[in-house]
Amino acid sequence: MLVVMRDQASRDEIDHVVELLEEAGAQAHLSGGEIKTIIGVIGDRETVYALELDGLPGVEEVIRVLKPYKLVSRDFQSADTVVRVVRGAIVGGDSFAVIAGPCSVESLEQMQSVARAAKDAGAVILRGGAYKPRTSPYSFQGLGLEGLKMMREAADEVDLPVVTEVLDIRDAETVAEWADVLQVGARNMQNFMMLDELGKMGKPVLLKRGLSATIEELLSAAEYILKGGNRKVILCERGIRTFETYVRNTLDLAAVAALKTLTHLPVIVDPSHATGRRDLVVPMARASLVAGADGVMVEVHPEPERARCDGPQSLDIEAFEAMMADFAPLLRLVGKDARVT
Repeated sequence: MLVVMRDQASRDEIDHVVELLEEAGAQAHLSGGEIKTIIGVIGDRETVYALELDGLPGVEEVIRVLKPYKLVSRDFQSADTVVRVVRGAIVGGDSFAVIAGPCSVESLEQMQSVARAAKDAGAVILRGGAYKPRTSPYSFQGLGLEGLKMMREAADEVDLPVVTEVLDIRDAETVAEWADVLQVGARNMQNFMMLDELGKMGKPVLLKRGLSATIEELLSAAEYILKGGNRKVILCERGIRTFETYVRNTLDLAAVAALKTLTHLPVIVDPSHATGRRDLVVPMARASLVAGADGVMVEVHPEPERARCDGPQSLDIEAFEAMMADFAPLLRLVGKDARVT
């Protein structure tokens, strides 16, 4: 349920509504603008709906939301959320955030090379996998804590923040010590215990769409994080599983446009995992920009042919630099800025 307060409702009027909600065992999440405040209500539906809030001082409207998600919806917050990461990096708003780095951390030299190239070309966040969820148990599983330290050192040298995946809830605190943005991979999108925990943490969360997840399921997963108090969530379209086998996954750019109408959260695209093909990454990155995405996350490796993970979908440094140069006219077209602001 959403309680829409009147323009310029007083603090006492807002607090009175919140008090009544909490007495009924509900949680009240406030979205406040300069003029209007909206209270998102989470709790037992029958109990909450039975409350007589419509006639209270300061209350303009009570909206009974039938969707399974509330806090992530534009009904709760009409203005776009802008996620501010450390070191001036921004995802959302007028910025187009480019996140770049290898699928997995392999060495300090590798990360330093990519970090310098990413920074020089205009990327705002360095990515890399330290804990790798692989389909085969015999594939490279990542360097773990050692990899986190390498990535942190390389990022610090060029003053970039770091995003990396939290594979297991037991590793969340450790990953948070070294990373600035915590990524939830496609296979963990509905790991609700993990989402609950990340909702209690202060770090921004990059939430990837599940392999076969609907848009509603993605938004419901994000709701778990916001319900815990963490509003700094970035959604990521990374392709879904369909009958098509030519590409690794099917990139659903329609979902990007749809999400921009349904939620205030920023939406980025991962064309590397979506296509699985180096020759398709750049065109799909361009298409993502024009479709309204707030950024892209691409895999970049100094020597893709020697990569221990996802080499066929990784750009080399020269190709990445060319992609960033190609973005310039498109960014002007849509009125966005690729650099840190």
